[in-house]
Amino acid sequence: MKAVQVAELRGAEGVVVNEVPEPTADGKVLVEVHAAGISFPDVLKSQGLYQDKPDLPFTIGGEFGGVVISAPAGSDLEPGDRVAGISMTGSAMDIVAVTRDSLIPVPAAITFEQAAALPLNYSTAVLALEIRARMKAGETVLVHGAAGGTGTAAIQVSNALGGRTIGVVSSATKEGIARAAGASDVVRSDGPWKDAVLELTHGRGVDIVFDPVGGDRVLDTMRSLAPAGRWIVIGFVGGAIPEIALNRILLRNISVVGAYYGGWLGAHPESRAEIGHRIVELVKAGHIKPIVGSVHDLDDPGATLREMIDRRAVGKVVLRMR
Repeated sequence: MKAVQVAELRGAEGVVVNEVPEPTADGKVLVEVHAAGISFPDVLKSQGLYQDKPDLPFTIGGEFGGVVISAPAGSDLEPGDRVAGISMTGSAMDIVAVTRDSLIPVPAAITFEQAAALPLNYSTAVLALEIRARMKAGETVLVHGAAGGTGTAAIQVSNALGGRTIGVVSSATKEGIARAAGASDVVRSDGPWKDAVLELTHGRGVDIVFDPVGGDRVLDTMRSLAPAGRWIVIGFVGGAIPEIALNRILLRNISVVGAYYGGWLGAHPESRAEIGHRIVELVKAGHIKPIVGSVHDLDDPGATLREMIDRRAVGKVVLRMR
């Protein structure tokens, strides 16, 4: 079967389509993958820069949408069921074998491409806002990278929790994506975005910052927080991992909180199923409709990573497997 793999640590140029053995069930659910979700960690892994460094060659993608081929006896899944899931060993392959708690059922109204945008992005958003930030209805949330896959997920989860959501984006096109995801207001990162945020909040600042960007925004991020605000660190798409002086945290009475989904599952494995159930609830309630920015075919699988490296990606970047 086909698998899209990183053969060399050369970024998008190291991505190839290889033939690999089909997985065996061994008590797991076998799923025929129709679409694989590609994320920024795939870019970092392809360059040897991620905290987890798999051996070469390795399969890209962490999320997928597909159809159940087989499931263990006693499972609530049947062949033909449409599912979205997470594969910790890569999702851009014809067939994956995963545990039941890695899967969530998806209704027919959700396309396979949208399904491939559900598990990691929305799990991260639920973990960050509902679990780590302990968000309450009526709070204001600032979302950096608001047009990306994780950012659009955070906007929708924030809205589902009763928040007012302000997005930070870098272009007019991305502003449109953030608004389509449900952002109440959008500010531009190429201007005085911190001042705009303070003006929108009448000088108070926001209660929560959802930050997958990092980079050179850190000081203005802290300044945009209200007293007792929570800065949720998701990742560092902006490149540099910033360093901050702790006295700034002390003097502003703010909290800096990490939300790394993989690490959280390592310490709380039961959370995989709990967060999955929560996502299903939000889908059924109509709060979640994943935004797919682009869909790529197997004739140029490296284009998925190239789009993110060039900072052109909006919504979820998806690789169509069949």
